[in-house]
Amino acid sequence: MPDHVLVPFDGTPQSETALEFSLEEWPDADVTLLYVVDPVTSGFGQRALPGSSETWYERARDTAQAAFDTAREIAGRPLETRIEVGSPARVVVDVAREDPFEHVVIGSHGREGVSRILLGSVAEGVVRRSSVPVTVVR
Repeated sequence: MPDHVLVPFDGTPQSETALEFSLEEWPDADVTLLYVVDPVTSGFGQRALPGSSETWYERARDTAQAAFDTAREIAGRPLETRIEVGSPARVVVDVAREDPFEHVVIGSHGREGVSRILLGSVAEGVVRRSSVPVTVVR
């Protein structure tokens, strides 16, 4: 039974399901939510105006805090939170390796049919490279 679980959390239904699973499976474990800001998909690379990186990060941080507020409502208890910038799969793997996490619980995408065989690029990357056990929930 893990004492500390890492849950990548972005406010999507899949990440909410991952959080709920973690809380039900290990009710006594400490849970840390990780919100990864991906500059590639957030459009940061397209902004070249002075000062835009600060504005961009502030907006991303506000989005993360709103997701964390939702997660606290779901959990009904305190949760540790963390915001990092980078490639989501790589950041999750690095955080899980560097800090004392014993398990990662990550949501998969909600695809049906043949495409459900695929985990989703972030979940798959975490599963392939994580040094700690990973549970993928749908």
